[in-house]
Amino acid sequence: MGSLGSLFQVDRVAELPARYNIAPTQPILAVRQSEDTDERELVALRWGLIPSWVKEPATMPLLINARAETAATKPAFRAALRRRRCLVPADGFYEWQRTEGRKQPYHMRRRDGAPFAFAGLWERWEGADGAIESCALLTTNSNELMRPIHDRMPVILDPADFELWLDPHMQDLEMLQGLLRPYPAEAMIAYPVRPVVNNARNDGPQCVLPLDAE
Repeated sequence: MGSLGSLFQVDRVAELPARYNIAPTQPILAVRQSEDTDERELVALRWGLIPSWVKEPATMPLLINARAETAATKPAFRAALRRRRCLVPADGFYEWQRTEGRKQPYHMRRRDGAPFAFAGLWERWEGADGAIESCALLTTNSNELMRPIHDRMPVILDPADFELWLDPHMQDLEMLQGLLRPYPAEAMIAYPVRPVVNNARNDGPQCVLPLDAE
């Protein structure tokens, strides 16, 4: 966790165990910045954004992703895009390719194995039983590596853009949306993995083993 704190320059860190297979509605780590103090913190957020204006979360569809092209105009995301942006640290992600009537999972990561950050949006919902802080990941068109697997991919931000993305005082939507581009294909690798990842109860190193691994 110390390395994440250094990479993302966070002042306060939430403790979560290593994860290999995170499912929607489960907690994920996110870095956000306070509008009042400019302090960064690494927190746990529910994956699946709940807009603050929702009366009952159970009536809402599960908003795990937000399209980069339309987030500025969608009621569920537009306020968060202006003021509540976050980074979601990771060192890999999965996507499923449809082949011959089945879905083959693939694992994607940086070629050098280093951690990176997805562009995310977060919200705070207040209910009778307390508050729920949640988030969604922004997606964009796939790069050349991802395109044969899926037509969309999560936005992976360049570290040089972290400060701009996290700044809650930055509300220039044109500039922000300029950051939401496909990650360079040459900096990534993708390989098929075993179907154990299809079950969210499987959450260990076996999830990222190549399909042909012994």
